[in-house]
Amino acid sequence: MTSLTTTTGPTGDGPLVVNEVVGVPGGIGAEARAARADALDAWLRRLFPARAGIALVAVGGLGRRQCAPYGDLDLVLLHAGVPGIDELAASLWYPVWDAGLRLDHSVRTVPEALSVAQDDVKVALGLLDARHVAGDPDLADQLARTAVDHWRRTAVRQLPGLREITAARWETHGELAFLLEGDLKEAAGGLRDVGILRAIATAGVTDALRPAVHAAHRRLLDTRDALHQQVGRRVDRLVAQERDGVAALLGLRAADAGSVIGDGDALLRRVAGDARTVSHALDDAWRAADRLRAGRHRTAAGRPLRRPVARDVVEQDGELVLARAAIGARPDPSLSLRVAAAAATTRLPIARATCEWLAAYCPPLPAPWPPAARAAFITLLGAGPGLVPAWETCDRYGLVDGWLPEWTRLRSLPQHNPVHRFTLDRHLVQAAYEASRHTRDVDRPDLLLLGAFLHDVGKGLPGDHSTVGAPLAEAVATRIGLPEDEAALIARLVRLHLLLPDVATRRDLSDPKTVAGVAERVGDTTTLDLLHGLVRADAAATGPAAWSDWKGRLVAELVARVRTALDTGVVPAPPAPDPALVAGPLPVVHLGEDRVSVAAADRRGLLATVAGCLALHRLEVISADAATVDGRALVQCRVQPRYGLAPDPIALRADLRRAVGGDVSVTQRLRGRALAARGQGAAPRVVWHREAATDAVLLELRAADAAGLLYRVACALDEAGAQVRAARISTLGGDVVDAFYLVGGWPPDADRARIEAAVLAAV
Repeated sequence: MTSLTTTTGPTGDGPLVVNEVVGVPGGIGAEARAARADALDAWLRRLFPARAGIALVAVGGLGRRQCAPYGDLDLVLLHAGVPGIDELAASLWYPVWDAGLRLDHSVRTVPEALSVAQDDVKVALGLLDARHVAGDPDLADQLARTAVDHWRRTAVRQLPGLREITAARWETHGELAFLLEGDLKEAAGGLRDVGILRAIATAGVTDALRPAVHAAHRRLLDTRDALHQQVGRRVDRLVAQERDGVAALLGLRAADAGSVIGDGDALLRRVAGDARTVSHALDDAWRAADRLRAGRHRTAAGRPLRRPVARDVVEQDGELVLARAAIGARPDPSLSLRVAAAAATTRLPIARATCEWLAAYCPPLPAPWPPAARAAFITLLGAGPGLVPAWETCDRYGLVDGWLPEWTRLRSLPQHNPVHRFTLDRHLVQAAYEASRHTRDVDRPDLLLLGAFLHDVGKGLPGDHSTVGAPLAEAVATRIGLPEDEAALIARLVRLHLLLPDVATRRDLSDPKTVAGVAERVGDTTTLDLLHGLVRADAAATGPAAWSDWKGRLVAELVARVRTALDTGVVPAPPAPDPALVAGPLPVVHLGEDRVSVAAADRRGLLATVAGCLALHRLEVISADAATVDGRALVQCRVQPRYGLAPDPIALRADLRRAVGGDVSVTQRLRGRALAARGQGAAPRVVWHREAATDAVLLELRAADAAGLLYRVACALDEAGAQVRAARISTLGGDVVDAFYLVGGWPPDADRARIEAAVLAAV
């Protein structure tokens, strides 16, 4: 098979040859795509045999003459019942494969193709792009005309099935407008959805392909061209590491976006805007199809049936429109928010004409907002599943910018953190949606919703976003009309929204100083409950990597201890050791669902030995506690499987017993394997904390995650003469923040330097 070759260059360079055999040019833009189609057409014609009664038809990208540099070929060999068609097809397909091109092919008569299209809506859509390439043009024209006619006659019946398929695809690939690494083709708002819009427009349901959609489609095609050229192969997912290169190929600079952001971020914002345009157009098209299929509901007098759903808002033909009295009277500044709240709570779309009227005629909100506007805004944020579509519709028509001028800066802003799946604007809306699940757990659900919505408002600005965002959130809360003390509480929630997860995963919760420190910063149980709800909402809106059962338990444990301290003024005492560990013959090994407990004769290095044995069995240590009771060394660890599969408990128990008993063979085995796995990435860093613990000094290691890291660092600390009484491991994407509680007072400078050097050498 001939290999594919490519060179890269900026837009407008000469024809970059992507395939040596076919002579397919590279390049970006409509002209380059058409040139690739011309080259492929000419090559396929040379391959096509001169036979009567056959035709080669292109569908897909080649059918539309929108060929990506490394796109597939979708070909249909049409025939009129000629003999030997299988051999003829093979003589055509094999040269395509030998040229290194990906091929989706079929061999059919016109009736066979139409029969398949009748049963498979995907095939029906594909035939709408059918274009003659070689052979009998009348045969190809017959297929194209009949396929379009068949689609127009059956589209209303087939659209519900197409909508189900589309929704399933969206569920798998997400929404391109809000994803940090979206699929340009398959995600909602991507290139696949433009094909659906084209099909709906062909059916005559609605004029879905407006100029804005054409422009967005062209830019998305250009982005995919650049992505193929950047990577040198067929790929549709725009991953973070390729964004800057793709932006350079497109000639897109951050200055063009009017903001101090990177070129890759400017590209992501442009893609998000284009995906929004496509998604909005498709939403409109689906609603038009629904109305066409259901028919218009009218009164006996022939007028549209209208049903009141809220003050100044009525339902008509499955959409929300303004009551006639609202249009005739002087508009209330809160009207757009009240319409949005009604849409979110009823989960009905707002009519396009209504959105345009509100954008044109609804007066700006005064500062502070009137009570009706504030109540509608809180209702909108707390509406649950209806929030996101209602918010997106209002954002589409510029209503959100009228409510919150800060939204322009936040819209489509990327978040450079691997645990985040959404752009910042969608993350904030999603956080409010997730917070609505916890409103019954707090005294002030309105403040929880608002705090969740504003918690990351400081991102994108210099400095710590929690600190920077607090006064911004307070200003928004004041403008919305909250009293001074409640606006200050919103600021405190934003400032402290990372406190509970950071402390729960990085500090010893049994240390009274940890609990007292959190209680002092939180101040009261109302704030504590709001922070607990906000933490859970933030994590759920971030993505699956941001939360886990063990993290939830740690946060809940911290909240319970802090609540006791706030209610009673007394910090809870540390829990007593497990009685099973302080009695009976040694060693003692207990394995629980997520806990490993070991008791052995007191000796140095026991924590390192246990950690290494757990790493050998592919268990990640989340937290570890070491103590000495009546001459016994106790090590208790919370663990989780590194790759999702639990180890063999018999083998693990046996290795732990042998290792803590000093079996050299186990120690050598775990040392060799653990030391072989080293982390990659930025240079590790050690941070010391002097007053973070009651009876210890805290050493915090920030480094790349790797198997056996705790074992290596614990060994290094032991060899350096430092005694570890507790360790907390917090994983953030590919990095970790490991906190080690070293028994004793603040070490002299020379000792700290020696310990730090030993830890960094072990990483």
